[in-house]
Amino acid sequence: MDSLDLKTVRTSLEGAVLQVRLARPEVGNTLDERMLDDLLAVLAHLRCRTDVRVLVLSGEGDSFCVGGDRGELLRLAAEDPGGPAVRRLGDKARLVCEGLAAADPVTIARVHGQVIGAGLALAIFCDLRVGDIESRFRMPELALGLPTAWGGAMARLIGEVGAARIRELVLTGDAFDASTAHRLSILHRVAPASELDDVVRGWIKPVVRRPVAALHASKTLMNAYSRGDRFGDLSILDGHFLSAFLGAGSAR
Repeated sequence: MDSLDLKTVRTSLEGAVLQVRLARPEVGNTLDERMLDDLLAVLAHLRCRTDVRVLVLSGEGDSFCVGGDRGELLRLAAEDPGGPAVRRLGDKARLVCEGLAAADPVTIARVHGQVIGAGLALAIFCDLRVGDIESRFRMPELALGLPTAWGGAMARLIGEVGAARIRELVLTGDAFDASTAHRLSILHRVAPASELDDVVRGWIKPVVRRPVAALHASKTLMNAYSRGDRFGDLSILDGHFLSAFLGAGSAR
C-alpha cells in the first residue's frame, strides 16, 4: 500500500490481513470527498492482490465515524447549483460501499464511539461487524433536512435489519446503543473496547484457513441472494436525491 497517496486513511498489512483506519480523528473521521477517494484507491488496489484475505475497517480517535461532511455538501451545492458535484460525491459513496460488500477479502467493521449516518453506512456494508459496548448509533439525515440517501445504505439496512425497524430509526432519528444494534443485526458481536481486537482475531483465524475460491463464491452468492427481493435498485440515484434536496435549500 506504500505506493498509494493516502491522506485521510492509514493502512497496514499484517500477513493476510489489511488494516484500514479512517484517519481524521480531529473531526470524528467525518467522511469527505478526499476520504472517499482514498478508500476507493485502497479497494482498487485490492483487486490486484491475491494475498489479502481479510480487511479490517476501523477509525482513529474517539469515534469510528460521525457521518458525512455536511459542510462540504453545502459548499459544493453553493458552488455548483446544478448539482453535478454533489452527484459525483454521492456516486463515490456508492462505489465505496459497493466495493466493501463485493471485495474478495472478508471485510470486518470494528466500530467504537459514535457511528452516525454515513459512518453507519460504511459499517453495514462490511461482512462482519463488531462494536464497543459503549458505542452509539444514529441516522440523523431527516433532522438535517436530507433524505437517507448515502452509499445505497437504505437498501442494505433494510436487507440486513428489516423494513419495519429501519423505518422507525430513519423517521425518529433516535440514537441507539450497541446492545440495540446487536439485537437489530447491525452488529454481529458486542464487546468491551479492550476485547474488540480479540473478537476480530477470532473471526480472522478461521477465515484465513478457508479455500479462497469457495470463500469468494460464498460471498458472491450471499450478496446475490440478499438482493433477490429488490426489483429495482434505487441506490444509483442517491447522489441525485442529495443534489436535488441541497439545491432546493432543504438542508440549509
